This record gives sequence, structure tokens and C-alpha cells, in this order.
Amino acid sequence: MHYDTGYVYVVIGGKLRISQVKRRVQNFFSAEFTLSKRMLGILLISGGILGFVGILMIDILDVGREGGIGPAQRLALGGCIALTLLGLTLLPLGKTPA
Repeated sequence: MHYDTGYVYVVIGGKLRISQVKRRVQNFFSAEFTLSKRMLGILLISGGILGFVGILMIDILDVGREGGIGPAQRLALGGCIALTLLGLTLLPLGKTPA
């Protein structure tokens, strides 16, 4: 038996009502919304980590090719690391607008 409680469970922890989710989505798309430096940092960190893992997975899953990680992949991995480090520097700046 399934009961609909009207809550959306968030990965970070806690739960939100459906109306709270709608309000946050409407706030995100409003003209008054500004991206905070912390939120920008989180986006940069997640993009850097996902890019780094994606590049390594491409190299691991491409079994038929020999040669390992080439110079273009090394540059891309370095860029992903730089992106992650840039995101880490933005985290402590808090809720100031980006």
C-alpha cells in the first residue's frame, strides 16, 4: 500500500512540501533571482568532478584503443581540477551575489 504524504525528499537531507518546491522553482526563474557565490561554487565543483570522472570513464571504457591518456585528455583533466579548485574557493564566500 502506498501513501502519498505530499513530501519530496531531498538528497541533502530533510523534506520539502510540494508547495515549497513549486515556490523555489518559481523563485529560481523569477527576474529577482541572483545566484550566490556558494551556489556557483557548488555548481563548479560538481561540474569539475563529473567532467573528471567522465573523462576517466571514456578512457576506461574505450577498451579497444591503446595508448592511455593522451595530451588532450590531460589538458581536460587539468581543466576539471582547476574548475573544482575554483569552486572550492567560492564556497566560504557565502550568500553574497555572484
